[in-house]
Amino acid sequence: MCISIFLAACAHSGGGDTPSAGKQSLKRDYWGHRPGPKGFRTVIIDAGHGGKDSGARGHGAVEKDLALDTAKRLKRKLAGKFKVVMIRSSDQFVDLDDRVAKANRYDSAILVSLHYNSSRSRSTRGPETYYWRVDSYSLAWRIQRELAKVSPSEYRSRGLVRRRLRLTRNTRIPSVLVELGYLTHASEARLCRSAGYRDRLASALAKAISEQRAHGDTGTGRLPRPIYKPLSKASDPPGS
Repeated sequence: MCISIFLAACAHSGGGDTPSAGKQSLKRDYWGHRPGPKGFRTVIIDAGHGGKDSGARGHGAVEKDLALDTAKRLKRKLAGKFKVVMIRSSDQFVDLDDRVAKANRYDSAILVSLHYNSSRSRSTRGPETYYWRVDSYSLAWRIQRELAKVSPSEYRSRGLVRRRLRLTRNTRIPSVLVELGYLTHASEARLCRSAGYRDRLASALAKAISEQRAHGDTGTGRLPRPIYKPLSKASDPPGS
């Protein structure tokens, strides 16, 4: 993924999982300065890129295709346990702001955006998870922990990254963006092209999501401090 194109004190809102009329509950904190999600019913899965936007490429792998395949695998693993909403279910382009708008129609929900990474350095490898809001930290922590168990030890977990992206900052629900591996690293790209490996990644994601619903912030350490910055825009410089 090109990063330029792309998470506690207030009570967590317990609204329903059907699209809302657009009014924010007064219990919601616009900045996400509240406990992490627990007991949520809906998982919104965002397969990164799509259509005219292929995302990262490397060693015969195309990000938009791998992301969609992994998203579908995750959906199957969550079926029957959660209501699952797919931002895209086919090879179609969806604007980032439209992805945010769709996610913001749901309460009692989380957003997990799936990507595969690239780097100018051919040696860079390993999974990493992005978040911005305080209420997204524990979900990001659990996801990164489970991915580190699946990723070969020599690839090294790259840890958590706090970054103000549109999908981590502009949503009104806990949201994370997950980079599952580097397609510009020859052996990791070969691994990511394996359906069996992508299935293990999806299983790791499903386990982390289920544990988050059951336990919330418990066991994930000290929450980060809130950072008050405006909504992310397409014109923002990378990494801002």
